[in-house]
Amino acid sequence: MSVKLGAPVFCKSDDPVELAQAHVEMGYRGGYCPSVSLGEKDKIRDIEKAFAAKDVVIGEVSAFGFNMMARDEEERKKALETMCYRLTLADEVGALCCVNIAGFLGENVSNRIHPDNLSKVGFDLTVENIRYILDSVKPKRAKFALEMMPWIIPDSPDSFLDLINAIDHPGFGVHIDPANIINSPRRYFENGKLIEDCFTKLGRWVVSCHAKDAVILGGFTVHINEVMAGTGNLNYKTYLRCLDALPQKATLLIEHLKTPEEYKAASDYIFSVGKEIGVSF
Repeated sequence: MSVKLGAPVFCKSDDPVELAQAHVEMGYRGGYCPSVSLGEKDKIRDIEKAFAAKDVVIGEVSAFGFNMMARDEEERKKALETMCYRLTLADEVGALCCVNIAGFLGENVSNRIHPDNLSKVGFDLTVENIRYILDSVKPKRAKFALEMMPWIIPDSPDSFLDLINAIDHPGFGVHIDPANIINSPRRYFENGKLIEDCFTKLGRWVVSCHAKDAVILGGFTVHINEVMAGTGNLNYKTYLRCLDALPQKATLLIEHLKTPEEYKAASDYIFSVGKEIGVSF
């Protein structure tokens, strides 16, 4: 399987055919779902048809920014309703997944880190939330996936595997972003082993991945920053080899950059690593 790299394409048109072509012109075979609502049935069909015609896989419908663990019941209810809506959209448009983080038990977005995020409380609430979403939507094609984070379950391949076993639902999928779980010097310097561990334990469930990087700063207190792919220490040779070895479709989507030039620089780096190790896109 070739790696299905993708990124925002900054296309001025919202025509599905032109959007799909813009991905091809950038060398991408993966992408984010274009802006569309469930009520736009014709546009959904047009997007699916146009992207399939150009062999561009729609990797994910993003659902970030909604806290499924919110202590406020109305906020949590709204988050779960949004997840159901976004997963239904992913299923309709033919995306591989709808993805979010598990949520957080801190007071607000500025204070997300809380000890219960990584406790049995957070684990059990996550299992309950995912089962509710999947049982409500009953997706036929798309998976609902969680993204690993450094301070929320799942924060490792082992904790992700525990969630998979507890949820026990074919509609649950894995999203991998190694930069998100590089939260110690050991993981930073041995991230190739961490990536291999992720794919060894979770590979059969992987549907989409993110492409960025991590750099550790000097000082006695550990501080690790997210940076653009190619400007940090992430082992992209291992990452691309693991993705390339998957038997199923899975996208690798660049994120969190600001300009077309930054996205091009990141994709050029990833393309260059792939060429060096014989991985095709």
